[in-house]
Amino acid sequence: MLMRATLSHIIPKLQRLSSVKEVEKAQAIIIKAGLYTHPYIIANLIAFSALSPLGSLAHAQAMFQDTKMDDAFICNTMIRAYTNSVFPIKAIYIYNHMQHVNAGPDHFTYNFVLKACARASRCEEEGGGCDGFGVARKGAEIHGRVLKSGFERDAYIQNSLVYMYSQCGLVGLARRMFDEMTDRSVASWNIMIMAYDQINDFKSADCLIDLMPEKNVVSWNTLIARHVRSGNIEAARKVFQEMPERDAVSWNSIIAGYVQVKDYAGALTIFDEMQIAKVEATEVTLISVLGACAETGALEMGRTIHESLKEKNHKIEGYLGNALVDTYAKCGNLSLAWEVFNELKMKPVSCWNAMIMGLAVHGYYQQALELFAAMELRLDEIRPNRVTFIGVLIACSHQGLVEEGRQYFNRMIKVYKIMPDIKHYGCMVDLLSRWGLLYGAWQMIEAMPLPSTAVLWRTLLGACRVHGNAELAEESFRQLAKLEALSDGDYVLLSNIYAESERWDDVQRVRNEMIRVGVPKKLGSSNIEMR
Repeated sequence: MLMRATLSHIIPKLQRLSSVKEVEKAQAIIIKAGLYTHPYIIANLIAFSALSPLGSLAHAQAMFQDTKMDDAFICNTMIRAYTNSVFPIKAIYIYNHMQHVNAGPDHFTYNFVLKACARASRCEEEGGGCDGFGVARKGAEIHGRVLKSGFERDAYIQNSLVYMYSQCGLVGLARRMFDEMTDRSVASWNIMIMAYDQINDFKSADCLIDLMPEKNVVSWNTLIARHVRSGNIEAARKVFQEMPERDAVSWNSIIAGYVQVKDYAGALTIFDEMQIAKVEATEVTLISVLGACAETGALEMGRTIHESLKEKNHKIEGYLGNALVDTYAKCGNLSLAWEVFNELKMKPVSCWNAMIMGLAVHGYYQQALELFAAMELRLDEIRPNRVTFIGVLIACSHQGLVEEGRQYFNRMIKVYKIMPDIKHYGCMVDLLSRWGLLYGAWQMIEAMPLPSTAVLWRTLLGACRVHGNAELAEESFRQLAKLEALSDGDYVLLSNIYAESERWDDVQRVRNEMIRVGVPKKLGSSNIEMR
């Protein structure tokens, strides 16, 4: 009787949960009543924490680890949550665990975990520690399990298989699955069309569009996405304007398109139109808009979005949390960036990168390096990637930590097996030349295994102006001429270097050459946010 009375008291509370604090209070009551192992109760607590916008996936994971982790419903809940998170690879780990403890995967399990494989195919960019080939192989293994389990005719699983193979780059296998489907939905057609669009096989995509039995808003959205991928934002905008009806995906696609082509003002304008049309912005919308705010310095709009989320008690985690950190960091409000960063329970590598980069660029060099050190203490959860080291090298450059910069550069290669790209070499050239080691910078440009760029030689040329090295300035200028990348600023820099050395004939020669080739002197400009 006591247990029944307690359950009748607790169950209504479980159905009215609205925050993580309420989950914690419910946990305390449940533990006190000795019901913490009750499957229905723990399943409800985990489901709310993992799936609700007001919950916390980190808290759900903590509760999940306290259970025997052999309940299929609870495992499916966690797989679904991780599939839609920035750590889709963890969904695959839980699926592996289900196999190990014989928790009995069902059609829900396979549907979610195949989507997780699709998303995890690019998890290396998120610091997930996997590779596309390994995920594709896992997806094929799961496909085999689907066949053995008798779920191969499940329409949702069939769509998930087509999506998984297409996202893993195996479009031929995706098409084979599509052709074998007995009942294709609109979603099936659009997944396959998008697969061809992703590899720029527009002929095959057009053939499928012509064969589609019906064309609805999803099909129009597919056309927008195609033009966005090809960078033709005007064509995407035309399709958007011609649509007989639009949904949130339509608005999200066109806003993301403007962000992709770096027309951030255009993205914010479309967002204004979306609000006027009274279409509810989704998390995907806000992530794109915050990206535009970050690039344009629209701090106030970013803060307005943040405040609106807090008023609605919306869970700020994953990509949304990352977008807020990035916006505040790029706009120079490091205190708010820190606030969001510290509140995030789960931080992908891109979030650490945004914080490290923001600190480095805005003068908090020591804090940037300390944050990197804290990141290295969590290598079992997160690993630095090439972007991380760009932030670290920028911090070293601005603080004059030449030897430390060299050590980080070497550690990136030897410890993390990350081969430097042109941006890493640019950071090293900036570090060496900024602090007077001009010949070291020149040697690095000459010795690097990549073709030199105008940015590298222009960095060295600018440093020659600061440190008064006419010889290397002339070499830098010659290299810029070879690359056909000379600008008015390069002529002015060389002229000023000659003037400071009182080489007046050379000053006149440079100015005459500037007139001869018709190089204009461009006016500088800056952007500021108004109202």
